[in-house]
Amino acid sequence: MAGREEEGARGRADRPVRADARANEDRLLAAAALAFARDGAAATLKQIAKDAGVGIGTLYRRFPTREQLVDATYRYETARLSARAADLLGELPADRALRAWMSEVLDYLAAKHGMADTLRTLLRDDERLSSLTREQLTGAVEEFRLAGVAQEVIRADVPSADILMALAGVTLVAGDARQRVRAERLLDLLLDGLTRRDR
Repeated sequence: MAGREEEGARGRADRPVRADARANEDRLLAAAALAFARDGAAATLKQIAKDAGVGIGTLYRRFPTREQLVDATYRYETARLSARAADLLGELPADRALRAWMSEVLDYLAAKHGMADTLRTLLRDDERLSSLTREQLTGAVEEFRLAGVAQEVIRADVPSADILMALAGVTLVAGDARQRVRAERLLDLLLDGLTRRDR
């Protein structure tokens, strides 16, 4: 009996440590995404740790190499972007929510470009990572599409995969941060093409 109580006490004591570690990791990954978007390949691990409010040792314990940090940041940002669909649909009509999400995709790509060299190697060596990214983002677009069809503001005849491909096309020709105004105009055109004409 006493043994079980001691074990339970140890388990309760462990939980805050795990929560703190998770919070530190989230701060590190969020800081890394901002640093890669801002500084590109010049982003330093020391600055990322500073921006996250943790010591460099904390960063290295969790991510011993730059490659591991890039991999984790890419997965974190993809998951965060995908999860934003539910949040935006809770705040806005589906067409406006989709348009807001498209702008967030541009921010996501800025971080991705900052990790480009390392990320290319990671994606080449891990085909599943690329497939997972596509699945997550297509799933998010499908949430917007289904909500938009139900609200009668988005066309029902355009598959989510096509919407994502068109979005990728916009970012391909105007994905540079210096072309942000043009990219936003192109996103407006894309949304206009997805909007029901008979509403």
